[in-house]
Amino acid sequence: MKRTATRLADGRELFYYDLRDDTVRDAPDLRRPAPVATTSEVRRDPLLGDSVVIASHRQGRTYHPPPDDCPLCPSRAGRSTEIPEPDYDVAVFENRFPSLAGDSGRCEVVCFTPDHHASFADLDEERAALVLAAWTDRTADLAELPTVAQVFCFENRGAEIGVTLGHPHGQIYAYPFTTPRTERMLDSAAGHHRRTGGENLFDATVAAERADGRRVVLDTAHWTAFVPYAAHWPYELHLYPRRRVPDLPALDDAARTEFPQVYLELLRRFDRIFGLPEPTPYVSAWHQAPFRHPHRSEFALHLELFTVRRAPGKLKFLAGSESGMSVFINDVPPEAAAERLREVAST
Repeated sequence: MKRTATRLADGRELFYYDLRDDTVRDAPDLRRPAPVATTSEVRRDPLLGDSVVIASHRQGRTYHPPPDDCPLCPSRAGRSTEIPEPDYDVAVFENRFPSLAGDSGRCEVVCFTPDHHASFADLDEERAALVLAAWTDRTADLAELPTVAQVFCFENRGAEIGVTLGHPHGQIYAYPFTTPRTERMLDSAAGHHRRTGGENLFDATVAAERADGRRVVLDTAHWTAFVPYAAHWPYELHLYPRRRVPDLPALDDAARTEFPQVYLELLRRFDRIFGLPEPTPYVSAWHQAPFRHPHRSEFALHLELFTVRRAPGKLKFLAGSESGMSVFINDVPPEAAAERLREVAST
């Protein structure tokens, strides 16, 4: 992998990740955009203790442009985009409309491929490995920023999820705090550790799923994927490396090598769940340990992949119970979801 760091015309950082070590990236950004203006502010909910980001400038972000005006495609003669080169392998740049900025953190966009009409599932294993390398590299870099407490790499795919740009891409959020979801997991892990005299909750959870077997979807030498016992979403997968590590930079070479094959297989199964011609909308979310948390070593890196589609033509909406009381009601039994995900395995 070769990384080339440069800057866009407005000063934002851009990183190219290339498969070939002899690749040269020196195309200038020919645009003259207005300076980036952000209004990000983190406020704390006094009742729940949650951090809420107020980012009013995002009201003006690019919204469903036509394919020939996509800002994530490579630049072409007469049309400059966020990526000045006429082609790229993987590109990462600071978001022009970030939810988090300055002392409130940082947001980056990860473009998986120059092909506007592709998806992550269409990548080959070499390109998928390059995306993993980019996630890892950016996590390590952002960990060095004193204002960053946790890094979240994720992909939203599909209009049903709320995606405003159709080009295959993900994002990286660098939070200035430990997220509420992670705090809850760490609190649960600490409690389990006390009650059991030292057992790790993440290890115990994966071991229990492997022993039960009914919800295991894929079990390889270095990764285990299963539908959790108390799945929140109609089709939800959790993917863990067999050796517990706190974050992406800590993955060993064996897990890295096997990841592209495993992840691409899971994404392709998701697209086959409903037997529909259109791709399945999903969220793919890496959970990594906070950098300076006292219980960081107890956390287990894992990926959660889920869809809001519960049946052909039907979505799972976060209505009264979910939105009002944070109590999820799942219409699809996790065991049935796991069985379906095993049925649609690649032949």
